[in-house]
Amino acid sequence: MDINDKSRTQRKNEDTALKTLGQELVDLSPEQLQHIDISDEILDAVRFARKITRHGARRRQFQRIRALLRDADVEFIQNALKTIKRGHNRQTLAFKKLEKWRDELKEGNSALIEEILSICPDAERQHLTQLARNANKEYLSGKGVKSSRILFRYLSRISDSLSFSKSDEE
Repeated sequence: MDINDKSRTQRKNEDTALKTLGQELVDLSPEQLQHIDISDEILDAVRFARKITRHGARRRQFQRIRALLRDADVEFIQNALKTIKRGHNRQTLAFKKLEKWRDELKEGNSALIEEILSICPDAERQHLTQLARNANKEYLSGKGVKSSRILFRYLSRISDSLSFSKSDEE
């Protein structure tokens, strides 16, 4: 389809989608951006856009990114962004699961220790029990959060190899 065959609304919608895609690229961390296979020209334009603080210059830079994206494989970039977001969502779910474990252990749910031991093969029963007991004492007395933090770090360390899904959240 030639550019002249598209309606003005279609061209505007495509431009808006490219603008959004450019904004998503600029919002990525440098590490995440490395995982997307894009041209060096687009990569340089995205990096430069991060440095710009003045509104007019930033707007012009986004126009440049949008123009560069017109010639790129947009579908590939969108799929890569979806993959990055999925990874981020998995990390968020894992973090929430660890917080839930910590809170339940802190509140005295000793049955959860068995579940954690079955899920995390690297966990040491005695150490986990002691950390949970300390966090519970601290929670009941209302004094600080040091033991809770230590428990969370330990849970985080023993569950590094685990990946959590949506079903684990409940």
